[in-house]
Amino acid sequence: MKIDLESLSLKELKDLHAQVGKAITNFESHKKQQALAAVEAQARAHGFSLSELVGSVPARKRKPARQKYANPANPSETWTGRGRKPRWAEAALKSGKSLDDLLI
Repeated sequence: MKIDLESLSLKELKDLHAQVGKAITNFESHKKQQALAAVEAQARAHGFSLSELVGSVPARKRKPARQKYANPANPSETWTGRGRKPRWAEAALKSGKSLDDLLI
C-alpha cells in the first residue's frame, strides 16, 4: 500500500500520524498479550503459575497509619506524625508544648 504523502494536507497528515500511532500501540499490546498467554500456558503445562516462576510477590496492602497525636482543644483532630504538621500542632509547639504532650 503506497500513500502519496505529497498530496495530503497538513490536517490529513496529522490524522494519518495519529492513526499510525494508535495502530502501533494496539499492535504492540496485542503481541504482549499473546506472549503472556503463551508463557502462562507453558507454566501451567509444567504445573506452576507464572507468578510462582517469576517470583513476583502480590502487592502488599498496608493498613492506614494509626493516629499518634491529638489536638488538646479538639480531640477529633488527629495526626499520624507523618507528613506536614497540622496547624494545631504547629500552634501547640510554638506555645511551648512538645510533641510528647500531644500524644494520644
